[in-house]
Amino acid sequence: MTRSRPAALPVSTRPVPLTMALQPKPHLSFEDWLAAERESLDERTEYSGGEVFAMAGGTAEHNGIISNINGLLWTQAKTRPCHVYASGMKLHIESAGAGKYPDLMALCGEQRFHDDRRDLLLNPSLICEVLSSSTEGYDRGDKFALYRSVPSLREYLLVAQHRVQVDLYTRDDAGRWILSSFDRPADEIALPSIRCALALADVYDKIEFRAG
Repeated sequence: MTRSRPAALPVSTRPVPLTMALQPKPHLSFEDWLAAERESLDERTEYSGGEVFAMAGGTAEHNGIISNINGLLWTQAKTRPCHVYASGMKLHIESAGAGKYPDLMALCGEQRFHDDRRDLLLNPSLICEVLSSSTEGYDRGDKFALYRSVPSLREYLLVAQHRVQVDLYTRDDAGRWILSSFDRPADEIALPSIRCALALADVYDKIEFRAG
């Protein structure tokens, strides 16, 4: 039997590509959201601009791609002081007062957390999102705008789940974001911030492409 949320938080109806219900609470604080999120066993939500958004579940393709990337990065980085987090770790975007669950985050070196619970990361150097038809616009637009305000972030990886296509945004020394695209299984993606690389053939290993 699952336990219900102790104090249900209203969830926004604003049209962003996440599953939503009920009405927004205009001035819900970040700390209120975090306290309720830590108590909940039923669902995950994200927080932005005083509103709470329920998260939809992922497809087999989505989860397979994230599992592949997580395994590839963990194997390459396991002998170094690097950390890879897939799905379950929250991100605190301090400048925006937002809380997100990226599909995957990674960094090398010291980890910084919001508090002693160590469940809210502050300083990823790599963030990865797997795209779907309903989330692609948000992941490339408003969500990327939020992620760009994370000072430690150097690479933003967007991975299509219905075709071989990966876009990598890299922040250069001047703070500009440079786009590189990859669409051949033989392509290899360098991720300098964690000194790792991904071969597209491995990213899409055992993934069955479907329309949608």
